Amino acid sequence: MRLCVNIDHFATLREARGGVEPDPITAAHLCELAGAAGIVCHLREDRRHINDRDLRLLRETVKTKLDMEMAATDEIIKIAVETLPDLVTLVPERRQELTTEGGLDVERHRNHLRDVIQEFHRHDIPVSLFVDPVQQQVEAAREVQADFIEIHTGEYANALNERQALELLGVVRRVAQFATELGLRVNAGHGLNYLNILPFREIHEIEEVSIGHAIITRAVFVGLDRAVREMLTLVRE
Repeated sequence: MRLCVNIDHFATLREARGGVEPDPITAAHLCELAGAAGIVCHLREDRRHINDRDLRLLRETVKTKLDMEMAATDEIIKIAVETLPDLVTLVPERRQELTTEGGLDVERHRNHLRDVIQEFHRHDIPVSLFVDPVQQQVEAAREVQADFIEIHTGEYANALNERQALELLGVVRRVAQFATELGLRVNAGHGLNYLNILPFREIHEIEEVSIGHAIITRAVFVGLDRAVREMLTLVRE
């Protein structure tokens, strides 16, 4: 299982003071040097953290893989096509939310998403859909010709006790297996940290996890290089 690091919150911290530090581009370099398999950033419509310049510089400098999270809106689609990330991950987006809340409703928006995915495929950009661990959404993702799904793990990460966590982990495992049987590749992310990531090593269908907040908060105490390397140890063992 590979580790991609989401660097959005470095930009969040920068924007809190309206300055230039910390630089998310530098953070991406350090994550790659520590062994991360890819860098994730979310260019939101309101540009609350990552901005257009960040994305352009990331595309010019990231040596591993650049995963661009985005809403399927005309403006951001145009930017993505111009940028040519290695992967786009389509996510729902609401202005009021602090972070992405829940997965895409692929069933409801299948016609629009099919058109968007076709546009990206015309530019040789693979597409992942961020979905809740629900079989109907996975079936819809296959129908609209997505290449990947990214399973939203937020409910598992927020489980109130061990029993609930195990039940929700079972749901993630079954959906990952189901998606693989349909021919989709599987990633996962949201709310994963240094403790709850451990069982994911046994879900072999999941190729990659995207983790940001936990690594960045750990880096406050031990530094970014060590924070990434510690997570890599947990992901790989």
